[in-house]
Amino acid sequence: MKVYYIFKIKEEFIKLYNDTPSVLYNILKTIFYLDKQEVEYGYNLFTQLIIPFKKDDFDRKLFIDLHQDIPYSKRKNVHYINNLYLNEVSRLVVCNYYLKLEVEQNFSSFFKILNRENKNLFVCCFKKTDFFFLDDYLLERI
Repeated sequence: MKVYYIFKIKEEFIKLYNDTPSVLYNILKTIFYLDKQEVEYGYNLFTQLIIPFKKDDFDRKLFIDLHQDIPYSKRKNVHYINNLYLNEVSRLVVCNYYLKLEVEQNFSSFFKILNRENKNLFVCCFKKTDFFFLDDYLLERI
């Protein structure tokens, strides 16, 4: 299972790191693995890079947009896509500063859904060293 963390990056950093996403990934990875003693430094750096999600608003909008789709469901604060035809099982948790996406396969329908909402999303899988700007990733798949 892959666990992706999805961040809404500020426009100026999108322009700065668009050609070198590995630099942005390394910054986020460093923040992710910081010691507890360095939390304040990491938080300050993190808030300079990202735009927070409005958790409740985004969570509600996602549910309203998807609640009539057959493979979609929501339990508590977890959004699910369980599409048997595509052999897909994906779980999305909306947090204040990031989205956490757990997938059983290599692709998730949530990627397309999230990209429609915002073009400035950067996706990282810290354990598998996988990262990409979501818009670019989806363009490559077409």
